[in-house]
Amino acid sequence: MEYESVFNPLSKQNLGKSVIDALLESPALPLAGVSNFFGAGIYAIYYSGSFPSYKPLSDLNRQAAKYPIYVGKAIPKGGRKGTNSDASLESIALSKRLQEHRASIEAVDSLSIQDFKYRCLVVDDIWISLGETLIIQRFQPLWNQVVEGFGNHDPGAGRYGGMRPSWDEMHPGRSWAAKCKPPRLTRNQVIAAIENYMSNLR
Repeated sequence: MEYESVFNPLSKQNLGKSVIDALLESPALPLAGVSNFFGAGIYAIYYSGSFPSYKPLSDLNRQAAKYPIYVGKAIPKGGRKGTNSDASLESIALSKRLQEHRASIEAVDSLSIQDFKYRCLVVDDIWISLGETLIIQRFQPLWNQVVEGFGNHDPGAGRYGGMRPSWDEMHPGRSWAAKCKPPRLTRNQVIAAIENYMSNLR
């Protein structure tokens, strides 16, 4: 028997795999019902609605949440500097971030919050960014890779000179996005990119 590589239990991929597996084994809950809870970490959002361009993805999630449309992280204050070893448990960063996403979806007419579920995992802050990166690499979620800007915040007064995110071009409704400049890609170009993405979806 020949081996092409040596198993390293401390490699980035193997350390991150346990985090990903724990996230994917957690229950998928309605995003409409997310409330405050303590914890920071990673999350995945799933869509199973009737928006036409998302039908192939939605069909995958009709029976069970299998393929995320968006993956993100919520880092506790102080976590980036490693100043608090219990930061992940003392923060409400995760529930706050999910509630922000719920508000973004509720602001638009083309999506229904009832069609979204989420999984989340409270993670020690040193593993949060790694977990997010690896799960994005695994699934290449649509709203991370193609329809960008779902996770953006209002840039604030005096900063609306930037381009409107493609997410808002597909799903107009967030009041701050309407104040931004037109996006780099037109709506038709974004739709074409979505169709290409869907053709490669498994």
